[in-house]
Amino acid sequence: MFRPLPFFIGLRYTRAKRRNHFISFISLISMLGLTLGVLVMILVLSVMNGFDRELRTRILGMVPHASINGYQPIDDWRSLATQLEQHPQVVGVAPFIQMQGMLTHNGSVAPVLATGIDPDAEQRVSILGNHMQAGSLEDLREGEFGIVIGELIARRFGVQLGDKLTFVMPEASVTPAGVFPRLKRFHVVGIFKVGAELDASMAMVHVADAARLSRWEPGQVQGVRLQLHDLFQAPSVAWDLVTTLPGSYYAQDWTRSHGNLFAAIRMEKTMIGLLLILIIAVAAFNIISTLVMVVTDKKADIAILRTLGCSPGTIMGIFMVQGSVIGVVGTLVGGVLGVLAALNVSEMVAGLEKLLGIQFLSSDVYFISYLPSQLIWTDVIVICGAALGMSFLATLYPAWRASRTEPAEALRYD
Repeated sequence: MFRPLPFFIGLRYTRAKRRNHFISFISLISMLGLTLGVLVMILVLSVMNGFDRELRTRILGMVPHASINGYQPIDDWRSLATQLEQHPQVVGVAPFIQMQGMLTHNGSVAPVLATGIDPDAEQRVSILGNHMQAGSLEDLREGEFGIVIGELIARRFGVQLGDKLTFVMPEASVTPAGVFPRLKRFHVVGIFKVGAELDASMAMVHVADAARLSRWEPGQVQGVRLQLHDLFQAPSVAWDLVTTLPGSYYAQDWTRSHGNLFAAIRMEKTMIGLLLILIIAVAAFNIISTLVMVVTDKKADIAILRTLGCSPGTIMGIFMVQGSVIGVVGTLVGGVLGVLAALNVSEMVAGLEKLLGIQFLSSDVYFISYLPSQLIWTDVIVICGAALGMSFLATLYPAWRASRTEPAEALRYD
């Protein structure tokens, strides 16, 4: 059987019981440090990936990837949509009218962005229809002044389907009785929940009702919303479309309204990764301490091996194997535990919330109401590779010191 001498003796030293139990304790701490560092890094980066995914699918599923707006109300949005759909990146087009205002009910007030939509076309640019808790978008009919609200707004007002809400616009109407704010009564025809802050700040009405409330001509819209194949191409696609369209238009895209969220998550992911890697670095320093003490403890053994003909390279290999075993075991155990934790953290946190009767992430405060996780195997490979690399580098200096041991000096007092 092929057994290289450094590998065989290094493994034997790793398994052997030591006279100095403190060295064994430091070895165990080094291994646990690596395990903890790898586990935490995999788990935290998976959670950050989960937040990034949820923001992309939920927030940007409700917010248009891009929009083409007119400086004046657009009279024929369907012909404009036909031109836009010729672009290979455009998946769907839908008209919209946005109105800032407030919803009131029984003395309660909530700021809201009311968006006039075409229920049939909206399905091509939004995930709203897939997250209806009650009612449906098809219940928005022209002239009936129905409204679809978020679950948090419904909970705040305590309203259900069929209840009345008053929408107040930040404009005043002059009447013989004086100046009054413009307002309109709507009845609730649908309630949606996407698990994000949009549940508390967004409402949908029929685009024809929004045009009437804005005192526009029938059929006029503010602009059209676009769904794209690649949302990260939104700025360039929107610019290309505006420059090729006849008429006076301007473009907006999601990077202006929500791009800072994704930039913040990427920066946080990078900074947290750099901070957590310090845990692995501390464990690697512990490996250095462990091997230095082992070399001191094994000086007599080293001297005997040298007198038997072992070269300095062989001695160096023995202690590199011993330190690497600590790194490999700690990294593998941490990697397995980290993967298991990342795959099950959402269910574990949900179970803990149910057990304690509290909610750690409230959609009133955060963008989503649960802890997401997305395991990316590239991250796992990079983390484990970094841990193994630092563990290997930590063995070089103690192993080099062992190889420099002089047999005569080591055996002088033994």
